[in-house]
Amino acid sequence: MKKRVLVCLTGASGAVYGVRVIDALKELGHEIHLIISKWGVKTLKYETGVNPEDLKKRVDLVYEEDDLAAGPASGSFHLDSMIIAPCSMKTLAGIAHGYADNLISRAADCSLKEKRPLVLMVRETPMNLIHLRNMAQVTEAGAVVFPASPAFWHKPKTIDELVDSLVDRMLTHLKVKEKASIEWKGEL
Repeated sequence: MKKRVLVCLTGASGAVYGVRVIDALKELGHEIHLIISKWGVKTLKYETGVNPEDLKKRVDLVYEEDDLAAGPASGSFHLDSMIIAPCSMKTLAGIAHGYADNLISRAADCSLKEKRPLVLMVRETPMNLIHLRNMAQVTEAGAVVFPASPAFWHKPKTIDELVDSLVDRMLTHLKVKEKASIEWKGEL
């Protein structure tokens, strides 16, 4: 069943995760909406070499970060789920404290109030107490905090395999895929 998913990229390191989420959603045939923050654009270019204009061509609809009149700024706008990958600590803090000063944090606020799946792929290390409290707060509000922390039990051979294993798991939390492709079989 085709779902409408909002994908957001912020300025945290890990832009490749957002790119791969978009590619995976496209492959699964879902409708993809996109917001890239100003710093997300810079990180995307720096880390991946992907031109933001090329990434925008892979999705169905694109919104500007400062357009608080866009559809995702309202709870009445239909979205099935939302993911912020990567999610900066600034964006996490805004969501945790209801400070919806841009379309990304406002759309996340709407996802929480409408009880829609919201996945925040936080990317920071080490974390301080403020980060941890903000993560606890958004979790209590209904979001899934999904640290960019790959597993190694499936014995990945490349960085792409590491990235894709996390993206695959995130897709299940977005409710766009029933189960992860890589499953632990208890082989220890």
